[in-house]
Amino acid sequence: MNNLSMLFFPVVRVARCAAATGAALLLCACATPVAQMDYTAFRENRPRSILVLPPINQSPEVEATASFFATSTAPLAESGYYVIPVTLADEAFKQNGVTVAEEAHAIELGKLREIFGADAALYVTVTRFGTSYRILSSVVEATASAKLIDLRSGQELWSGQAVVVINNNNSGGGLVGALVGAIVNQIVNTVSDRSHDAARMANYQMLSAGRRNSILFGPYHPMSGTD
Repeated sequence: MNNLSMLFFPVVRVARCAAATGAALLLCACATPVAQMDYTAFRENRPRSILVLPPINQSPEVEATASFFATSTAPLAESGYYVIPVTLADEAFKQNGVTVAEEAHAIELGKLREIFGADAALYVTVTRFGTSYRILSSVVEATASAKLIDLRSGQELWSGQAVVVINNNNSGGGLVGALVGAIVNQIVNTVSDRSHDAARMANYQMLSAGRRNSILFGPYHPMSGTD
């Protein structure tokens, strides 16, 4: 073995070891199990009706609350629950001087049940929302978390989250074409309100029954009691 080979061999061996270690770490990461949610309180309380509170908006886009609020009813209703109409809830809050989501979230549980007669309330927080411009793409995002609280017992019945990212990749046509395409896509995203669509997708991802760690099927669904 010449001197060059003697120098090169340890490097190859180290590279192979690093690759093997990286593969092992990747396998370990992929194999990490997702904890199963505890549905004990959910099954004990079995809510029939849900009040969705105006979502708290932690993103810089003012439309986030309205988009998530307006698109929250459908997945819950399709999962088998009676949902207090969000227009009715919003008007009731405004009539009582509650004009921001944080104030609605701070209302005592018993008072919410007294006013709306719902069994449970859904508390949603939006962390990312809207279209952002990046060097070679325009990205539409909608990220939120939610928890379902029983208005009779005060117990947390369920919690979940959703992340929706719509990436309009503009890799074709060279750098100039990509930059122009990204700007055009951002305009299209804004004009067509794809952020609203992203909020709807996030709500379906987060609030639809029938998936791992999702909410349970409600009493008005044919599969109620099977999950």
